[in-house]
Amino acid sequence: MDLSFTPEEQAFRDEVQAFLRDKVPAHLSDKVRAGEHLGKADHEQWHAILNAQGWLANHWPKQWGGTGWSAVQKFIFEHECALAYCPRTVPFGVNMLGPVLIKYGSEAQKAHWLPRILDGSDWWCQGYSEPGAGSDLAAVKTSAVKDASGQFYVVNGQKTWTTLGHHANMIFCLVRTDRDAKKQEGISFLLIDMATPGVEVRPIITLDGEHEVNEVFFTDVKVPVANLVGEEHRGWTCAKYLLTYERTNIAGVGFSVAAMARLKDVAQRVMKHGKPLAQDPLFAARMAQVEIELENMKTTNLRVIAAVAGGGAPGAESSMLKIKGTEIRQELNALLRRAMGPHARALVGPGVDSPLGAEPEVHHATAQYFNNRKLSIFGGSNEVQKNIISKMILGL
Repeated sequence: MDLSFTPEEQAFRDEVQAFLRDKVPAHLSDKVRAGEHLGKADHEQWHAILNAQGWLANHWPKQWGGTGWSAVQKFIFEHECALAYCPRTVPFGVNMLGPVLIKYGSEAQKAHWLPRILDGSDWWCQGYSEPGAGSDLAAVKTSAVKDASGQFYVVNGQKTWTTLGHHANMIFCLVRTDRDAKKQEGISFLLIDMATPGVEVRPIITLDGEHEVNEVFFTDVKVPVANLVGEEHRGWTCAKYLLTYERTNIAGVGFSVAAMARLKDVAQRVMKHGKPLAQDPLFAARMAQVEIELENMKTTNLRVIAAVAGGGAPGAESSMLKIKGTEIRQELNALLRRAMGPHARALVGPGVDSPLGAEPEVHHATAQYFNNRKLSIFGGSNEVQKNIISKMILGL
């Protein structure tokens, strides 16, 4: 693969950079740079800005509001957004459900739901994990049984770790519609309105004191049969397709590029034995190793995007990207925290005098380190991804 940009691609990069300079609100980029949590209004503002530009669903087909960008253009856009400290697009509607509806949804479902994803009418969350079904997602127990009329499913069960579910008005769920079938064969993919009677959202407060994830309970929730995506009992196909997009998104290549730049900056300003930390042999070796791995991951990311742009779905590559991407992001978090030493405060808040000044990034380094320990677990743990790679490539 030729990784050098053509004149046309360089012109596109210039266009993206100009757009980001003009359109990214300073209060949003400042929050991202500082590692602060974004509120609902922040996410909605960035969503609207991208949609107005026509760049929100940059991996959807043009006929459904996508951009028609090449793999390289998408790479350039995500890379420049990360370097400009843009908010991360909330992935559940645009990046995850959208592709599933485009591939498996009925024409009526696509015509109804896709425009609502784009214009922000619906905020989607993901109902996959359960207390007893995380990495073993096929073990979901939330049930959906048709009522006597045959027009509704009655849903009962519980989902957990539902990211930003307290903001959402819609949730896509894996539900068990056949208890007697093999685990993967008795699952269906269902779209549920969060305002339906019987839906309850309870907050889960994480170690850093933030409310990011939730538990969602379903008690006799009536869902129209028209909200079934794909065939009944065949939802595992939709689930696997969606997970390939989630895993690619979790890798966060652009965010690792921005974090690498931040780490280099800090390592040049923190002193050790009278010299910048970047000149310490052991620390410099760890930085060099993670940078090499990041450059390799960029190439893999381009390969995955190219496969999708060619009409396919990410395969084993998305699992590779998820493993390596999350390991790299965690290593960058660890190195930044190590570089700051005692100035990386325990969780948040200003404290001891820092050689880095009063920059807010200093006070969030530890919180980010702990929060991102989850990256190698959710979306299918890295151990599960290794099994997937073995089966798909080695035939084991």
